[in-house]
Amino acid sequence: MAIFSFGEYKDDLGYKVVDERVWRGSAGIMLLLGAIASINGFIFNKYEVVPYIAGFLFINFFIGVFINPKYSPTALVSRMITYNQSPLWIGAVQKRFAWSLGLGLSLTIFILSLQLLNDVTYFGPVCMLCLLCLLLLYLESAFGICVGCQLYHLAIRLKIIKAPEIKPNCMGDSCDV
Repeated sequence: MAIFSFGEYKDDLGYKVVDERVWRGSAGIMLLLGAIASINGFIFNKYEVVPYIAGFLFINFFIGVFINPKYSPTALVSRMITYNQSPLWIGAVQKRFAWSLGLGLSLTIFILSLQLLNDVTYFGPVCMLCLLCLLLLYLESAFGICVGCQLYHLAIRLKIIKAPEIKPNCMGDSCDV
């Protein structure tokens, strides 16, 4: 097993996969952290919490995308919680794309939230991005709908990115296999 790899290669499937149960649990943990940041920042006006949680989520996504998602903190906790469940393998390529979008979103929120500490004019953009992030995490954790994965397949259909030779499965067979 390689340290720098996104997903595990399964010979019987012919492509790299990740465990959907772990990913949904990870999304739920990130949703909880995002809700804590949003409530503190946008209801109680304690903006100091937002950059810490956004920074943590950025580090979490960074580890997942560039090192190995197995070592991201939320995936480690999720794996401990779901250890007794059988894995539900889904394709890793679209999840990497989705986590790359999460990486960019969390970095943007982190940078803007640092500015928010000094200038309240950044309240609107940070609030809207946090709500978007919470919505995406909610759809993933509650319903298994990975919007990033759907965007990945849309980009393939629009020929923005090249289609993989072997098309991996999505959660609930929501994309072409």
